[in-house]
Parts: sequence; structure tokens; C-alpha cells
Amino acid sequence: MARVIACETERVLELGDVIAALNENAFDPRDEESFAACAPLLKGLANNRRFLADIAVAELKDRCARQSRENGYTPQVIMLHRASEKYFIRANFWPSPSDAIFKASGASPFFYHLPHDHNFSFLTAGYLGPGYWSDYYEYDRDAVIGVPGEKVDLRFIGRARLEEGKIMLYRAGRDVHDQLPADAMSVSINIMEASSDLPFVNQYRFDVERCEIAGILTHSATEALLALAANHGNGNGRDLVESFAADHPCARIRFAALRELAGAAPDIDAGLDILARGQASSDRLVAGLSALEANRLQANRGWLERPV
Repeated sequence: MARVIACETERVLELGDVIAALNENAFDPRDEESFAACAPLLKGLANNRRFLADIAVAELKDRCARQSRENGYTPQVIMLHRASEKYFIRANFWPSPSDAIFKASGASPFFYHLPHDHNFSFLTAGYLGPGYWSDYYEYDRDAVIGVPGEKVDLRFIGRARLEEGKIMLYRAGRDVHDQLPADAMSVSINIMEASSDLPFVNQYRFDVERCEIAGILTHSATEALLALAANHGNGNGRDLVESFAADHPCARIRFAALRELAGAAPDIDAGLDILARGQASSDRLVAGLSALEANRLQANRGWLERPV
């Protein structure tokens, strides 16, 4: 499960103290021990019982201008610091089923009941309330290809919750959790790994009953733009998509380019010929995703080819 880090410090830190310490030392969020060593900083911030309310009030007075600029998350998140290329700091709200926002929106906006891993590591502290629950699992990312439906050796570790003052380190590509609603409104504070290459590292959704990968959660703007480029009228866009299919360093993007080329083909058979290139790829993710897409096209051939 996510690594629990014992940290009994009574020290109270301001957000600026934590930012200065992270910027001044050799903090490396990709190194587990370096990240774990930051636990006293996060615990000191969690011991500060007024800083988050002060920030929330200041944001409201400024009509949440900074949040509009820097926060790409849902209203569940308050962005606390995002100036560094190595990390950012945020606060998350975790409603319970009895809270009005949960009743209005349901569980899905809060990632409840959606078993997943992370393509980044992060350090988290329970700040307020009883904390959300999680069923924790572990797996070896290096042992999987990443194709939906693929069997995974998911090892159930146990159920726990993020109580006030508890510090946990979620490790990229290892820890899987199925988040369950908090018993009452709760808040956590996170120090998050940040890197420009994270959009190209897959994050997975799991079916824990079947021990399978249920889907890839990572999506980038590149994938959406490939669909436009593949259908660009003058053909210039198609050349660009072909280059992505052949040479992009991310296997998921190479497949996305092939999928959009197949979707823009004049008929299903031409599209299947394009996907056959992907199925012959030496990259097992490209080959596996291309096979799934080809099967989907074949299964829907009758509907797709029906007269308009």
C-alpha cells in the first residue's frame, strides 16, 4: 500500500516555509527516499490549522483569479503553489455521502470507487476530518504492457484511511487504491511530483475483481489534435499524423495517430490496413491497442457501413 511515514513533529510551518525548504534542498520527487524525507515539512504544514482557511478567504476576495490561472483541476482542488517545475502543492476536499455536493454530483467527480494507480508520486497528509478510505493494492508496472483487458498481478494489501496528521507516500507505478467516501467532509494536503513528460506516462484504471487493466486514464491535448490533423482537408495534416505514428517517443501517442489515420480512411478495410501496421509493431502496447481497435471496427462494420 502507499507508504505510511511516521512523523511526530509538533512544529508548525507556514506554506512559504515549506516552499523555501523544497526549493533550497536537493529534493527529487522521483526518488522515493528523497520524497519521504519531506514528510516533516508536510506534517509541519498540516499542523498549521489556519493557513488553508486564510488562503481560501484570500482567493474568494480576489474572485479566485489565481485558481483560474493555475488550477486545471475541478473545484475539489485548491492550488496552493505551482511555480516549480519539480513539484506543486494542492489541497483536496473529500465529501461524504451526506454532503450536499456529493448528493448533487454523485461519487465519480471525486474518483471514489475508481481503482487506479498514479503516473507520478505524491506525499499526502490528512488535514481535516476523518479522511477518505482506500482499499490498497500493489502491482509491478514493469511486468505489464498496459492494454485494457490485460491480466495484472494485483496484490490486496488492506483498507485504511487518511486521518488527520497521517502522512502517506503514494509511489508511481506501484500503489493502486480504490478510494471510498469519507465518513464526513475531509481535506488532504499534497506535495505532487510535476514533470513535463507526465502526460506521456500512462495512468491506469483497474478492475480489481478480475485483476485486469480496465482502461488508460491519461489523455493529452495531442491526442485530440491528432483527430483534427488526420481529417485536415489539404493533406498537410495527414503527413504530420503519419510522422507521429512513426516516430513519437510515446507508444500511446503513436497508437493514437494510427487510430486517427484509420478513422480518416475512406472505408473500413483501408482503416484496418492502417491498424495492421500497428499490430505488427515491435512495441507491445501499440500492437495490443491496435488489435483492440481493429476488433472494434470489425464488430461495428455492419453499423458503420449501413446506407445513409
